[in-house]
Amino acid sequence: MSRENKYTTNFKLKAVESVLKNNLSITKVCDNLAINRTDLRKWISYYKLYGISGLEPRVKNTIYSNDFKLSVIHSIDEEGLSLREATLRYNVPSTATVTNWYRIYQQKGAMELFTESRGRPKTMKKQTQRKYNKKPLTREEELLLENESLRAELALLKKLHALAQARKKNQ
Repeated sequence: MSRENKYTTNFKLKAVESVLKNNLSITKVCDNLAINRTDLRKWISYYKLYGISGLEPRVKNTIYSNDFKLSVIHSIDEEGLSLREATLRYNVPSTATVTNWYRIYQQKGAMELFTESRGRPKTMKKQTQRKYNKKPLTREEELLLENESLRAELALLKKLHALAQARKKNQ
């Protein structure tokens, strides 16, 4: 059982209200209830944004759409949100999820976000096979890989442009 789900909604509400309504310090409430300060701070943040529903257990292992992941990342880049703030705003259960998306986006690009990378890979990819062969890529193979990557990036940019145009039209 995860740490988040071991507390009931009523227990979380009692802890949050002790801080917000009874003006007790976070440290005092945590000591009295034997809970982690980080958890209580997170509960308070979710309660302020979403009310009691923010304290209810959430479904983990949710599969998020590509557009959703991109909107979270763009809000981090464009609005200067911290990873924690983005997690709260978009009601993602774990900051680690958003951190992983952002790391992948910065290191490998947006297209890598769209690949499902949960669990063990079903087959070895060509690049992984190359690693075991220890043979360098030929110039032609390098160009083909670069071409594939550029095509994917162009398709993504076209989609983002179309989404931006649709938003402008709706406004």
